Parts: sequence; structure tokens; C-alpha cells
Amino acid sequence: MSEFEFRKSSYSNPERECVEVATNHPDTIAIRDSKRPDGPTLHFRPRTWLALQAALRGDAPDAP
Repeated sequence: MSEFEFRKSSYSNPERECVEVATNHPDTIAIRDSKRPDGPTLHFRPRTWLALQAALRGDAPDAP
């Protein structure tokens, strides 16, 4: 698997917890805690990641 290139959200604040996401791999979206870059990493398939984003925005088909 290739090296992940993580980036912080534009909403990130140095004094707050934030997540970093890596979207440079064709098969996996990787997410980690910005305060613990050597800690665990969550991996999502791109389709699942898009569905999660849609649900968080409230525009997923089954969103209330």
C-alpha cells in the first residue's frame, strides 16, 4: 500500500482535537487523530466515505 498523505481540515484549530484525512490512495480513505499521528488509523472504502459525508451533511437518501 502506498504512503498516505494526510491533511487537516480547514476547520482545524491548533488548540482543539481534529481529524486528518488521506484521500491519495485509490482503494482506501484513511482517517486519524491529528493529535496522535502515530496512533490508530481508520480505513474506509471510497464509496463508504462518500456515504458518510452525505449522511453528515444531511443529504443521504435515508437521512432525516
